[in-house]
Amino acid sequence: MDAINGLLTGFQVAFSLQGLLFVFIGVIIGTIIGMIPGLGPITAIAVMIPITYGMSPSLAMLLMAGVYYGAAYGGATSSILLNAPGTSEAVATTFDGYPLSQQGKAGKALAIAACSSFVGGTLSVILLSFLAPTLAKVAVSFGPPEYLALMLMGLMAVASLGDGSTIKALITATLGFMFSTIGIDSQTGTPRFTFGSVHLLEGIDFLVVALGLFALAEVAALVFKRKEKVKQQNTIGSLKLTKKEIKWITPTWARNSVMGFIVGVLPGAGGTIASFMAYLTEKRIAKNPENFGKGEIRGVAAPESANNAASTGAFVPLLSLGIPGSGSTAVMLGALMVMGVQPGPLLVTEHPDIFWGVIASMYVGNVLLLVLNLPLIPYIAKILKIARPLLISLIIIFCMMGVYAVSFSTFDLFLLVGFGIVGYFMRLANFPAPPFILAFILGNMIEQSFRQAMTISNADLSIFVTRPVSLIFLILAVAVLFFPLIQSKVKQKREKSMAA
Repeated sequence: MDAINGLLTGFQVAFSLQGLLFVFIGVIIGTIIGMIPGLGPITAIAVMIPITYGMSPSLAMLLMAGVYYGAAYGGATSSILLNAPGTSEAVATTFDGYPLSQQGKAGKALAIAACSSFVGGTLSVILLSFLAPTLAKVAVSFGPPEYLALMLMGLMAVASLGDGSTIKALITATLGFMFSTIGIDSQTGTPRFTFGSVHLLEGIDFLVVALGLFALAEVAALVFKRKEKVKQQNTIGSLKLTKKEIKWITPTWARNSVMGFIVGVLPGAGGTIASFMAYLTEKRIAKNPENFGKGEIRGVAAPESANNAASTGAFVPLLSLGIPGSGSTAVMLGALMVMGVQPGPLLVTEHPDIFWGVIASMYVGNVLLLVLNLPLIPYIAKILKIARPLLISLIIIFCMMGVYAVSFSTFDLFLLVGFGIVGYFMRLANFPAPPFILAFILGNMIEQSFRQAMTISNADLSIFVTRPVSLIFLILAVAVLFFPLIQSKVKQKREKSMAA
């Protein structure tokens, strides 16, 4: 009953004229910014902070929350249409979203992304409404050993991203892990693999790697194929989903929304890990995993529902404990503290209008985003009708602008071109890029968690098997590693028995 009474209080805030206006403005700004590679939700929320000065904290949070999950919606657009993921959360969407676009099904891919985002956001906000305090206590119980085991489980699934070649997937994952260690060691302060360059002291930004390996590599492929008679795919296709397709992806929505929410609750995990885990899980359990990476609709539905659910889940530790669950919620935490509001266990009693207002605004915001995004898909997808030379130029400009806007460093532009060249040659040699990205994202987290665990246990490795949660994750990691081998053996045995 407390949750229902709280929601009624929240809806009074969200359904007020000012509340609806600020949610509407937030989701519009967030969606537009999410579509532009390089401008993620963190940048958008940071820009909103000066605007919120003088506003009531509840309305300010409604605006920033709208920007936050609006950006999660918009992030899929550039991934599907241009193969240019602007944020780490949108990388997994490119694996099947862009192939669908190349097949003339861009409208369907964007519609699936919008519906998946709506389902993931709505299911997760329902869970947030009723389980926030309980899940907050669970999140706090997660220490470095549990985080390390969780991320190892995700890393062990890297073979699934290899398109049949486990060795190549492991090689690219190793390279990704190596590149993630570049920069100043956070524990000792020692420069690592910088080769004396001051530009590498802060490491390599994710955006440089993602846009280089995906967007610029795609541009290079288009340029070198210019003499070939390649028909440009400029058809948008139908937006409608058949009953069979809806029935097919409904279980995908359900399980990945719940999983994404749970991952989002864990401080520091975020939508990136959630989207990769969702994609890998869906590919593992599919009867036809070979279709993934070639335009499988579940390959779009899984990461999109998971990363939007994770965006909502990140509010659990923020509102209940005052602990940011992601970079974006960390900016929100700072904004709240500037306004004189301290998030934490007392927030729900001292400022119920903020706590429940944010939750209620998510119900409203998800509906607004679906209503706004679906009608705009035919207009957004007209990007595909742009002539190839102009489209190539626009992709390069967007990539350059996105990278430069983050660091204001020309050195990063050279790195971007370098990763674009590497990505192109990886394509020629059939080395998959997704394992590189996954290992690059998880590299620093794994290293930091391992060091913290060793500090806690005085370098005793048994800490990973004496704690139940970390032991379960490690067992699952081993199972995930050997699952493809067992699966192939079973398949061979079945084929032999059928032949006999």
